[in-house]
Amino acid sequence: MVFSSISSTEQVTWQWREGQGFSYLQCRLLEEFPHGFFTRHFGDYSLDELTQILTPDATAYRTKQVHGKQVVSPSQIMAAKTEFLEADGLGSDGRNQALWVASADCTPALIADVKTQQVAAVHAGWRGTALSILPCAIAQFLDQNSQLSDLRVALGPAISGEVYQVGLDVAAQVGRSLFPEEANLSSDEILKQLWESDVSPLIQDPDPAKVRLDVRCVNRLQLEKMGFHPEQIAIAPHCTYQESEHFFSYRRSREKAVQWSGIVSTA
Repeated sequence: MVFSSISSTEQVTWQWREGQGFSYLQCRLLEEFPHGFFTRHFGDYSLDELTQILTPDATAYRTKQVHGKQVVSPSQIMAAKTEFLEADGLGSDGRNQALWVASADCTPALIADVKTQQVAAVHAGWRGTALSILPCAIAQFLDQNSQLSDLRVALGPAISGEVYQVGLDVAAQVGRSLFPEEANLSSDEILKQLWESDVSPLIQDPDPAKVRLDVRCVNRLQLEKMGFHPEQIAIAPHCTYQESEHFFSYRRSREKAVQWSGIVSTA
């Protein structure tokens, strides 16, 4: 099984670990931070129970994910008057904080600063990617005195480009995020540039009105346009749609279920 935009080097960057009798995935880029990408087998566990596997002393935080670009802090969650704050990203602002994201084919992204020890967890589906949620999260790090060269990003298991069929309009919406300085480009012009790029996030589909879209590739290209070096980014060589033994996939089953995909914690 070969996934577009994922190199053999990236495949050895990821390792399976054991917790509560099941496996979860870790990325070597974040090896100094308690973190993991969990599988469907952990679906019956609470966030507090899962947090105990990696950081027993940490408090778990989550949001109500709405496919937007809002990134909030645990302090904002604590101050909110609603049960769950609507946001698709969490950025740390203290110690012993475990930040969670859930996904069901969307990309769970974990970010860490190796110098300041700040972390973030981001839910980046196609809509959030079109809104540049990852660059928004990175901007918050930079606003808090992080240096771009100190940041590490792990893009966890998600639906791979080779099986993610979307309409041309969706591909153009997502692709537009790579050309923020060219607001007047038409959808056709955006798609043309994506096809002609050195690393294209598009794959041909038998239906001429459709295309296969590699959302994680777009996430990576967004970061590289910000100045990230490729070695600061890792993409998990796993597809939620194709690996039913490990991952829940909404597109595969059309079933609404919880898969607590990513956690990263501060010390």
